[in-house]
Amino acid sequence: MLCRNPINSKVFTTSPVQFISESAPAIAPDWFARPSTQVAPDLLGCVLVRQLPSGEVCRGLIVETEAYAPGDPACHAYRRQTKRNAVMFGPPGYTYVYLIYGMYHCLNIVTDLDGVPSAVLIRALQLELVPAGGDRAAPQKPDRVAAGPGKLCRALQIDQTLSAHSLQPNTALWVEHRSPDCDRALAQSPAAITQTTRIGLTQGVELPWRWYLTESKAVSKR
Repeated sequence: MLCRNPINSKVFTTSPVQFISESAPAIAPDWFARPSTQVAPDLLGCVLVRQLPSGEVCRGLIVETEAYAPGDPACHAYRRQTKRNAVMFGPPGYTYVYLIYGMYHCLNIVTDLDGVPSAVLIRALQLELVPAGGDRAAPQKPDRVAAGPGKLCRALQIDQTLSAHSLQPNTALWVEHRSPDCDRALAQSPAAITQTTRIGLTQGVELPWRWYLTESKAVSKR
């Protein structure tokens, strides 16, 4: 299922990084204390900030997200609490990082109330700059450097050592609110966001719990 109106959807076509602001406030943990299906679309246009071990600070506009919730067979916490998914059962505003295929890391943000296992997968970013020492394999296509959950984790050096990390400013990872310009752009063009089904699943495939900025070139898949 695709939910979008093609009229006035091109608000992010020119340069999405224009909406990245270093003056936007950090998002507090209680902002994430809502169902993942509410938080996921609201994260679009927000900025993920990574402070690398070198001290370099990298920012990326969040352009694609997926929601995972209780009762969802695709959710890692669907069956029971384990050592691996325990952070999903805790308070909101923490990271949940896991490994797939033995080589790709995926970054999630824990949402909803303490004890309600729920999270949002950050699927793609529009990076402000490619980090030094990051993935420069395709410099002719900088929009694609973080166009997927594994790609963005590789580019920003995110692995399982950053799981269960509290998203607080001036730490290794945090999230900042949308800039006022971004808020205005989305308010003026609801079609700037597309809602559709999630990717790469064998269960819960019918749930329309993926959102992305319609015209962003950094979206992993349309």
